[in-house]
Order: sequence, then C-alpha cells, then structure tokens
Amino acid sequence: MDNAATNNQETFVLNVGPQHPATHGVLRLKLTLDGEYVVRAEPVLGYIHRMHEKMGENRTWAQFMPNTGRMDYLSALSYNHGYAAAVERAMGITVPERAEYLRVITVELNRISSHLVWFGAYLLDLGGFTPLLYAFDDREKILNLLESVTGSRLTYCYFRFGGVYNDIDENFVDGVKEFIKTMRRSLPMYHNLVSKNIILLKRLKDIGPISRETIRKYGATGPVARGSGVDYDVRKNEPYSVYPEFDFEVPVYHEGDSMARYMVRMDEIEQSMRIIEQALDKLPAGPVMAAKTPRIIKPPKGDYYQAVEAARGSFGVRIVSDGTNTAYRLKLRSPSFSNLSLFSAVSEGMLLADALALLGSLDLVIPEIDR
Repeated sequence: MDNAATNNQETFVLNVGPQHPATHGVLRLKLTLDGEYVVRAEPVLGYIHRMHEKMGENRTWAQFMPNTGRMDYLSALSYNHGYAAAVERAMGITVPERAEYLRVITVELNRISSHLVWFGAYLLDLGGFTPLLYAFDDREKILNLLESVTGSRLTYCYFRFGGVYNDIDENFVDGVKEFIKTMRRSLPMYHNLVSKNIILLKRLKDIGPISRETIRKYGATGPVARGSGVDYDVRKNEPYSVYPEFDFEVPVYHEGDSMARYMVRMDEIEQSMRIIEQALDKLPAGPVMAAKTPRIIKPPKGDYYQAVEAARGSFGVRIVSDGTNTAYRLKLRSPSFSNLSLFSAVSEGMLLADALALLGSLDLVIPEIDR
C-alpha cells in the first residue's frame, strides 16, 4: 500500500488483484481509498494477453476456430458461432437448417451453464457458499450433455464453416429434456434460497446503479445494459441464425442496480430453456454440414462483420479478407471490455464492499477482455 495526502484527506492505494479471488482471474484493480470509500478505481489489464487477433492473422481461417473458445471460456459456443457466421457471410455459405437448430440448442445450453457459474461465484463473493454447490450440480448436467456431442466440457470447438462437427442422437435429446425438468425445479429453489434472502437484498438492492446514459457512453451490452432498462439483445435486434423462429422474451429491468443485473440473468435461464424446448420440438431432419463448403477457405476480398448475443453481451467479429487463406485483419469486439470500462465511473464514492458487489454483478471474464 502507498500512503498519500490529497486535499487534506488521507488516502491510500489498495491493489485488488491480479491474484485476488474477487477479480475472478488476472484483473488488477488499483483502488484509491479514503477509509473504506472508493475515491478512484483504475482497472489494469495485460496480465494474460495472448494476442488472439494477431494469431488470427497468422493462421488459416479454420485453424483459428479453437481460439474462439479460449476467450470467453464460459460462453465458448457463442464465440464459435460469431466467428463461423462472419466467415460464412463472407463466403456466401448457406448453413443447413438442422445445423442452425443444433447451434442454437448448444449455444443456449452454454448460456445457462455460464449464468450458473456466475450465480455460484457471485454468491461466493458475497459470503454465501451453499448456492455454489447447487449451481455447479446443475451445471454438471449441461457439461455432460455438451461433452457427449462436442467432445469438450469447457473450451468448445463444435462449429464448422457450413455447419457443426457432429450430429445429436436421441440420448442427447432425452437428456436435454430431462435437464430442463430438473432446472425448472431448481429455479424456484434458487429464488427462495437466494433471491428473496434479506442479506442478498441488502447487499444488492440500490447498490451500484448504472444509468442508461452511462450504458450508452461506454457501449455496455448484455445483462448489464438490460438491467438498466436498455432493451437490446442481438438475437432480437439484429436477428441471425434461426432465432426469429422462436418465441422468447428479453428480460429487462429498469432499476439499474446490482439486483436488477442479478434478476436479468436468472430470468434469462428460463428464456434459454424456452428456446431449447422449441428448437427440440421443431428440429428438422437433414444434414449438419453444407454440401459444397470449400476445403480451403478463402473469403473474397472485403470487410465483413457479424455480431451474436453471448452470455455477457454483444460479441462482434470483424474480418478483413484479401482473398487468401488467412485474415488480413481480425478485430474482435468483446462485451466484457465495455462492461468493465464503466466500473471506474460507477464505483466512485462507493464503499469497498459495495464496489466489489458491483464488480461481480458485471460478470467479467478476463481472458475475453485481455485477449
């Protein structure tokens, strides 16, 4: 700690991270405190930088696909989806309908598992251990299902240009239906155990309010934006894949506090289950890979962009092709970077304990920011 005197106030600098459990990874927060109140918060990145974008310019289009699952490792399939869809748009590849349905089913399962990790870890940050055990028990069922079709449990590389790697079978379908029944029993328990808990309400309600203007100023998306009344979801506002075929709602809360962001994610679990049920009911027969996908991918010269709704917000892929088998330029728009950027402005004047509750409500994945 460094001690300093500023305007006759005695302040000190506290480093939270890069190895502090509250930062959930190698994020460092340089906090200037006056007692227990935050005077200034400065996020410091760079501890896990792996140069994914530069790697994308030095590997073939197909070779880069595994990288996408190693940015936001909790929402890896959304990142598979964004990159695959960007290249498919550039190449003019039409994905078979069955493959699009499988993409939606697996992405939404992955979204639920991501929210369950956040739920358990967030409550752990706030001092509650039991919810983590329940959340990871339910999440394990999803990992078993996804492993059976993708071969992985975390850093998935299931999508291919023109479709998906592997088809599903009846065991997978039955397993997903059984999981949804189980999850529908778990959600009320989560709300009774946690959401209605007076300790949680005191820690989150009216804590860390983020205004709509701040959301727009920093470009925040996902549950962070929807918790502040911004009704924006890429699946609805910029429809892609087969999402327009499904009936689902976008949870929006207008309070803007940490509790609102908590409730958005809890409601999204139910909406993801609705999407999965409809996709299973309508699942068409047919191939899971486009018949005429070129073996060597060489998108025509041009500038292409595709956004998808990942668990933490809008993930965008911009590719610039010069007609060769590697990208001339690859730029990735990660949601957590924008969501973290507003932390400094919002946390000013907050108690340290409340600032950490705000930080957890942003649901950050550091390798996705520091890519």
